[in-house]
Amino acid sequence: MYRPYLSSLADSRSFLDVESQLRSLTQDYVTSFNTGNYDQVATMFVPDGVLMAPSREAANGRKCVERLLRDLGEEGYSDMRVETIRVENSGDMAMEVGRYSVTIRQANGTLIPERGKYVKVWRRLGAWLILADCWSRNPPVTQ
Repeated sequence: MYRPYLSSLADSRSFLDVESQLRSLTQDYVTSFNTGNYDQVATMFVPDGVLMAPSREAANGRKCVERLLRDLGEEGYSDMRVETIRVENSGDMAMEVGRYSVTIRQANGTLIPERGKYVKVWRRLGAWLILADCWSRNPPVTQ
């Protein structure tokens, strides 16, 4: 007799390779940020995970991560886009390197583009969760 299949079809990530899983999770991160679901992004971190944004104190723990992301959203950060360039993994640890772009809406309505690079460190604790997320801006493009 076969045991019942307990997994839902909606989450087929367990069948994907690590790189595909992390690319998919990163897109979930971006979608959640862009729709203002900062609490959803924070749940992608381990309980004591850290988010390090440029010119900011590190946000340690899910509540602080959520607060930092909310502050960024309220400061006009929007339309985040990412491109994963590289994923390396060994066992239950992985590193993701990529590029990002975001638009920052100023109080007067001016839109300022920002581009940069990021590194995420992931740990598989049943599901893949973020241990650390760090990004830095590229120098502004002068014309």
